[in-house]
Amino acid sequence: MLNDKGVLITGGTGSFGRLFAKTILERFKPKRLVIFSRDEFKQFEMQQLPEYQSPLIRFFVGDVRDGERLRQAMRGIDYVVHAAALKQVPTAEYNPIECIKTNVDGATNVINAAIACEVEKVIALSTDKAANPINLYGATKLCSDKLFVAANNMAGGHRTRFAVCRYGNVVGSRGSVVPYFAKLLAEKIEALPVTHPEMTRFWITLQDGVEFVMRNFQRMQGGEIFVPKIPSMRILDLCESMAPGFPTKIIGIRPGEKLHEVMCPADDSHLTLEFDDHFVIQPSILFVDAVNFAINRLGERGGPVRQGFEYNSNNNPEFLSVEELQQLNRSRGFEPVLKAQSTAR
Repeated sequence: MLNDKGVLITGGTGSFGRLFAKTILERFKPKRLVIFSRDEFKQFEMQQLPEYQSPLIRFFVGDVRDGERLRQAMRGIDYVVHAAALKQVPTAEYNPIECIKTNVDGATNVINAAIACEVEKVIALSTDKAANPINLYGATKLCSDKLFVAANNMAGGHRTRFAVCRYGNVVGSRGSVVPYFAKLLAEKIEALPVTHPEMTRFWITLQDGVEFVMRNFQRMQGGEIFVPKIPSMRILDLCESMAPGFPTKIIGIRPGEKLHEVMCPADDSHLTLEFDDHFVIQPSILFVDAVNFAINRLGERGGPVRQGFEYNSNNNPEFLSVEELQQLNRSRGFEPVLKAQSTAR
């Protein structure tokens, strides 16, 4: 699929971007692989790793807020993954304009650059927080999702097509709860801080996220929001998986935080199609060219969900057990900590 193709990843030095780049180099022979990000030090660190020392890789220092720099980077590019974003919920609440500049204005710049450079396909990464958003980060990502869907009409006679991949929390990604809890346990804290004892989240491995995006490059027709069927986890089960028997303390829900996350809202049930291993939320707007989203480019067939259907982390039929969470944590290098060890002075 990506052999002899130009590929660009915005936010390419992040957790997703690194693994996506590594996977591409292992499976394909792209014409060029561009890592686009604004942090020169992260690019330097990435360049030192043996898996990225390839003549096919180009590192571009640039910000998605800079449309001209994006156009320079996208010349000769066929596939784009837009992973760059400001993602921390509390940070976005306190710095709303900065979040909007990156997540909304940046999305607009990616769209315009892709169309101008005749990129073939663009997939933008979204988040469960974009469905029925209550925080600014989620609201900016919903706006971004709408922009990428509508961009298929904006493309006019150009070949560029756009789609969105929306999924939940990534196991062990930078800034997520697993490494945070591991850091606290290493610091010999007395109890793990829990915002609410009933909190649930969707849970996906980074590799599964990469595989989902790659598969959807093959599936997409343009305008879809792809949602994987993935398990949920309970926050207290996660605590138990990381430190069996360790005490917790309830600290209250943070600014802009939900008790449960949603990926397919009930209000979009009339637009939602169910496939074997994923859902597709169809565009709410009409496209110039009629598209049958019930049959994708791989020949997979989906059907409508019931009216009022909602896919959220609390009504999910699949929950991870404590043991399964431990296995996932181990796969990311996080071993369970015994209470006696973690409280030793």
